[in-house]
Amino acid sequence: MYQQAAIPVSDPATFGAVQGAIEKSFSSTGIKEFLKSLDKSSLRIREFEEVLKAGKLGPSTEAEYAKLGDGDQGQIRELYLASLEKVPSDLRDKYFKLYAYY
Repeated sequence: MYQQAAIPVSDPATFGAVQGAIEKSFSSTGIKEFLKSLDKSSLRIREFEEVLKAGKLGPSTEAEYAKLGDGDQGQIRELYLASLEKVPSDLRDKYFKLYAYY
């Protein structure tokens, strides 16, 4: 079975702040509001940078993300993309436009 290599985080404090913002948005209590805000803004969920710039992951998350090095940013993007795939199917169906590739 494939196992991702562990890459050390260069700036744990900043990384943790951005990680926490993503986890909060995708939490069972925050996911509905997060998806609703993306829908109202006509943003696609897979467009991480656009979601970040729009402040949908929190007002300071974009600035925190910009402080991270390339390796840490890559891990954050991977965490975000993995999180959006774990959204329950009933919500994914309801917000189909957010997930569509067109």
